[in-house]
Amino acid sequence: MKANYHTHTARCNHATGTDEAYVQAALDAGFETLGFSDHAPWPFASGYISGIRMGMDELPDYIQSVRSLQQKYADQLPIHLGLEAEYYPRYHDHLLRLREMGVRYLILGQHQVDSEEDAPATCIERRTEDGIRRYAEAVVRGIRTGLFVCVAHPDLIMTQPDLPLTPAGEEAADMICQAALEAGIPLEYNLLGVRSQLEGERRGYPSQAFWERVKRHGNTVILGVDAHSPDQLRDPRPWTLALEQTRALGLPLTEQLHLPS
Repeated sequence: MKANYHTHTARCNHATGTDEAYVQAALDAGFETLGFSDHAPWPFASGYISGIRMGMDELPDYIQSVRSLQQKYADQLPIHLGLEAEYYPRYHDHLLRLREMGVRYLILGQHQVDSEEDAPATCIERRTEDGIRRYAEAVVRGIRTGLFVCVAHPDLIMTQPDLPLTPAGEEAADMICQAALEAGIPLEYNLLGVRSQLEGERRGYPSQAFWERVKRHGNTVILGVDAHSPDQLRDPRPWTLALEQTRALGLPLTEQLHLPS
């Protein structure tokens, strides 16, 4: 295991462990690069408060904490400050402000078609062909901004890992793959999904059919732990299985993201 850029913190309300515990776990596992990318906060105009991400008032502490860890472990492990964010067109300027605040990179993790404050989650959208297409359109809009360094779990639309793609699924996969190719950014093979499959859960990704489609397009792929606890960084099983799966598919892997300077 070399590099992981997809690491959450307890601030998102569905992860556990201190920030430093993730760094210690990465060192234990032999990682050579660690990127924190907790779910981005949003200043929702409606006053909506999300239960799956940090609040805007927690962002300064997040930034300061990661910067402190960068200094403390400077001679042991490169640590990068990022966020996993959706692309909501109405809040485009907010993403620019995040960069101005010192967030070095953004991972595109589209969980809703539109703003979380008034749009259903992907788990609802993916039940219809029209919802799948609109989800892909949202991902493509995000990619084309040039603000994101990779696409997290691009196969989030899938309800089960072993299902074939529907016509809308094929169209969505092609749209996402082509946009990522044009932007020169990799697609993430998500290890949280691999872990869920190892544990007998039915998370819909990674999807064999989706990644076979990725192979046709020739996209570069990166592994992402999507860590929600320090122990998930220490566990080599999902990483090993993901390597086996991506190599069997013949997917070109990269270990490093190209981060903005």
